[in-house]
Amino acid sequence: MLILILLPVAFLLPPGAGAGEIIGGWEAQPHSRPYMASLKIQRGNKSVRCGGFLVSENFVLTAAHCNGDKIIVVLGAHDITNEERSQQVITVSRAYPHQDYDKESHNNDIMLLELAERAKLNRWVGTIALPCANERVKPGAVCSVAGWGGTSTECESTPARLQEVDVVVMQDAACLRNPNGPYHNYNSSSMMCVGDPKMGKDSWKGDSGGPLVCGKTAQGVVSWGPPTPPGVYVKVSTFIPWIRATMRKLQP
Repeated sequence: MLILILLPVAFLLPPGAGAGEIIGGWEAQPHSRPYMASLKIQRGNKSVRCGGFLVSENFVLTAAHCNGDKIIVVLGAHDITNEERSQQVITVSRAYPHQDYDKESHNNDIMLLELAERAKLNRWVGTIALPCANERVKPGAVCSVAGWGGTSTECESTPARLQEVDVVVMQDAACLRNPNGPYHNYNSSSMMCVGDPKMGKDSWKGDSGGPLVCGKTAQGVVSWGPPTPPGVYVKVSTFIPWIRATMRKLQP
């Protein structure tokens, strides 16, 4: 997972395919991101993977395009090919994709997963803070993204261990510059343009749904993009009212 792009790529994948992988990054320090979730998604007889992140003991936030017939969440993992003692494997009792998610335009590509049982918070498993409603991350801010997705756009290699990379938040104009190009569905009110094309660092297939972490806050969700940066992330702050209302409705 150590290559050169940090960008989710949904519109270059088959419909409903996961997108995003870490390119140009490195292996994360084991368990340095206790909020990270690996999602095993079943769609008919096909299995795909996505990322996600724990926002409370019984909710994981991810991308709506990571939905499926059955989803299993793995928390506390570093090497997802091993059954580490730190891992908690929990089925999803119900998925709540945003009611206005549009898979053609990628708009509102956000989903809450309700876990069948509460996660046990410990040194390997923990939650991450969400931003305030409508909070804005300034262009030029350096954030990070992590996942178990591909590390190269050239081949189907996926790492066993969690990878991470630092990425720069770009001006919306970096994605809006060519309205007829790959970013023609970019919506600055609910999306973030992330990743300097000159640096070639991005997320890629399999990273979809993972968090864009700025400081100690999950400001974005890996969503879509072309094979080279910038990538497009869900702007979490736009959806805080929806997240809070959905979680409140589901738990006492």
